[in-house]
Amino acid sequence: MSAVDDPGFQRLQRQFAAHLRAPDRHAAPSDIEDRRLSIYRDLIYNNIESFIAGGFPVLRRLYGDGDWHRLVRDFVSRHASASPYFLQIGEEFLHYLQNERKSYTSDPPFLLELAHYEWVELALDVSPETWPSGLLAEGDPLELVPVVSPLAWNLSYRYPVHRIGPSYRPTEPPETPTFLLVYRDRKDEVGFMEANAVTARLLQLAEAEPASGRRLLRRLASELPQADERAVLGFGRDLLQKLLGLDVIAGFRLPSQ
Repeated sequence: MSAVDDPGFQRLQRQFAAHLRAPDRHAAPSDIEDRRLSIYRDLIYNNIESFIAGGFPVLRRLYGDGDWHRLVRDFVSRHASASPYFLQIGEEFLHYLQNERKSYTSDPPFLLELAHYEWVELALDVSPETWPSGLLAEGDPLELVPVVSPLAWNLSYRYPVHRIGPSYRPTEPPETPTFLLVYRDRKDEVGFMEANAVTARLLQLAEAEPASGRRLLRRLASELPQADERAVLGFGRDLLQKLLGLDVIAGFRLPSQ
């Protein structure tokens, strides 16, 4: 029988791992010197804490040291990660906040939204999505079909997460939601743009149904109370051109394609 198949060795592994994850709740194996164990305890926790603090810098600044380390300790001890890769620790931390984190008085009401907003930058930076091929780089946005980049995320939040920091911590969400575009351009740089409900809706329509810019904007105008269709078409042409320049719109296709 190999060591891996030995039930006694497996129990030792589980005890060792449980202690490293939550040393305050699980005793260490009795036959391992604590000086050696402390190296592993510090290495595992410090690496994870450093990565989370670096991936969620605004969130980190909102917590005092004690509350922050209790938060990270709870994540390490409670969450069973599905991925072994360090680049996905941020996503695992977000899953923990969304599904496993208990409510604490130290947690701000915008915790989940701020954490998601901060995670998006890394997620887009390492996204394997590729640019669609065969697109036109220029032409009349009204006559062509705009193609939204797969590396552009059209987001909405109850709180203005892009403004939150140590000097601005809202306790209640404003009446108007916050619309943000986060995108990775052709130079692989991640950009952020504050949008509005009209821009967000136009991108939703473009993603849902391939159609010419004119058709999309007419649909949008029909949804806006007292909107002048000609004004919407003029505004929309300029908006689509701007989004193309930012690489939020990846390009255009011909209507027949």
